[in-house]
Amino acid sequence: MKKLYAIVAMLTLAVTAFAQSGKEIYNKYSDLPGFSAVYVSPAMFRMIGKLPDVDIQDDKVNFGSVIKSMSGFYLLSAENNPGAAQDLYKDVNKLMDKGKYELLLEAKEDGEATRLYTVGDEKTVTALVMLTKSGDEVTYISIDGKMDRGKLEELLAESSADDSDGNLLQ
Repeated sequence: MKKLYAIVAMLTLAVTAFAQSGKEIYNKYSDLPGFSAVYVSPAMFRMIGKLPDVDIQDDKVNFGSVIKSMSGFYLLSAENNPGAAQDLYKDVNKLMDKGKYELLLEAKEDGEATRLYTVGDEKTVTALVMLTKSGDEVTYISIDGKMDRGKLEELLAESSADDSDGNLLQ
């Protein structure tokens, strides 16, 4: 009987350790006052993936190949609600601190901080999270999919190389 209790306790701990995900954070905050929210469903990404030769560019960087590999996009922006923005910031940081996410980069300038996190292995990124805080404003973006790590790294390198000031994430 003690073994059964121990197994149930371990399963409960495992479930609560992963209780909050990017989608759950989005669901928690998306209907609250002071938040702007955008969700793009897997159906939309499947539709984009069926289009021939999607060419989505920002200047010299082509995002088409990465967009085709996405399966979910969640965006929350908290403005004019400092308490709620701080709660969102804390919840996202709790999720990032659980060890599942790896910090890819951090950029700080004039009181603004941006962090980019990934989940995956050496070949594939299954989740990409960006968290930006500037004063009382917080922006959270979570992207799910099976993105080729090499292509994603190329895009990040291209986007930073195209920045005329040499500053990343300006």
